[in-house]
Amino acid sequence: MTTEKSQPNTNVRPPVVVVMGHVDHGKSTLLDYIRKSNVVDSEAGGITQSISAYEVSHKDENGTNRLVTFLDTPGHEAFSKMRARGASAADIAILVVSAEDSVKAQTLEAYNTIIESKTPYIVAINKIDRPNANIEKTKMDLVEKGIYLEGMGGDIPFVLISAKVGTGVSELLDMILLVADMQTLTGDPKLNASGLIIEANREPKRGISATAIIKNGTLKSGMIVVAGQALVTTRIMENFLGKPIKEATFSSPILLVGFESMPEVGSSFESFSNKKEAEAYIEIVKNESLNNKTNQKNTPQVGKVIPIIIKTDVVGSMEALEKEISKLNNQEISYKIISFGVGAISESDLKMANANKDTIVVGFNTKLDNGARDLNETLKINVQVFDIIYKLTDWLKILIEERRPRVESVEVTGTLKILKTFGSTKDKQVVGGKVLTGRIVNGGIVRIMRREFEIGKGKIVELQHNKIKAKEVLEESECGVQVETKIGIAPGDVLEAFIITIK
Repeated sequence: MTTEKSQPNTNVRPPVVVVMGHVDHGKSTLLDYIRKSNVVDSEAGGITQSISAYEVSHKDENGTNRLVTFLDTPGHEAFSKMRARGASAADIAILVVSAEDSVKAQTLEAYNTIIESKTPYIVAINKIDRPNANIEKTKMDLVEKGIYLEGMGGDIPFVLISAKVGTGVSELLDMILLVADMQTLTGDPKLNASGLIIEANREPKRGISATAIIKNGTLKSGMIVVAGQALVTTRIMENFLGKPIKEATFSSPILLVGFESMPEVGSSFESFSNKKEAEAYIEIVKNESLNNKTNQKNTPQVGKVIPIIIKTDVVGSMEALEKEISKLNNQEISYKIISFGVGAISESDLKMANANKDTIVVGFNTKLDNGARDLNETLKINVQVFDIIYKLTDWLKILIEERRPRVESVEVTGTLKILKTFGSTKDKQVVGGKVLTGRIVNGGIVRIMRREFEIGKGKIVELQHNKIKAKEVLEESECGVQVETKIGIAPGDVLEAFIITIK
């Protein structure tokens, strides 16, 4: 093990903690209690829909104030990619499970994400203050799913909490620091900062900004940050409270404002003292990206395609929407995302959509700017804006069903073999025959088949069975039929009654 003596610049760094679990098991309420501010009430539908990072202070068993950085990840199933990104950025994960609802599908999905990222984790059994809480059942359900808690055949630490009233939260923070100490988390403040881009968005006044977590080193004002091929000079750097800062070090969540292009969420970043070094690094990244694209294979579109333009509040929401939209596609009809963007729906978005009248424009947690609203009075593009992801996907489901290509299906309901012909007029004939299969219905449409070839169509205008008018005649029965047709019917012909269904 490397000691601080052999590396004098190595310091203990605060842990980065990701909070994961089912959509309504209390993740945001837990963070709300810890940081004494409100996230839940500001989230549409009570669902957290973008990653955020927060720094808190907690006294350890020696009475020393220590920092902990928390990542809040969305619980909705659509945001699994964002949760995976959060887990990869974290040193410790907290799996929140409700003592009322116990283990849910999204609980297991979050658990699998934690395991895949090989992140040490703590189970927080929440809502223990609720009347329907069943702590022992919840613990047993966890064990049955392979999450072996301490004292129940395993070594996974767990804490009983009530995020709403704060019961057990201090013990949870103690446990986080204990697990962090066992990992011996360290960083070198003398190095240039490196870390991960957690979220990115575009603001009308400030341009492109990104939330980042520093995993090592120090970032100072005036340095150059490169994430993928996106570059920013750290002229505007803010802490998680939105206050301007000149310097930040490992485990700190920061906001970087003024990127030249949109950084890829989940990408790592490096920092440089001058722009020449940064641009040389970008060239390396570009070459790697070009090689990757060369090796990619294009998947052909199948069936009818609905072009869709999507604008969102943050990049992470775009990932979630892309995943949900892909689930709606089938062999008959599919959505093709022709443009992704962050920010308000603009005039250029509507002009792009106007090139193909089938194109729809969808906004998520964003709106139309004034110019786009005025332009759409003329263009009449199908534009919809949502703030809840399942409402958006429900609308897309309806639209894809409405536009799905319809297939006509001919179903034979009965056959009548002509035994004898009687009188005829210009467009009507009277014939006698026997129902071979199914039934023959008065008013039904028939195909006239001669030696298995269709020679024309007709309509049954009168039907008699035992010389009595009938509405229908069933299999094995003989009947008289008056057929409205211009085709001459002969003995031996077969009348096929059919219906057309559109599916």
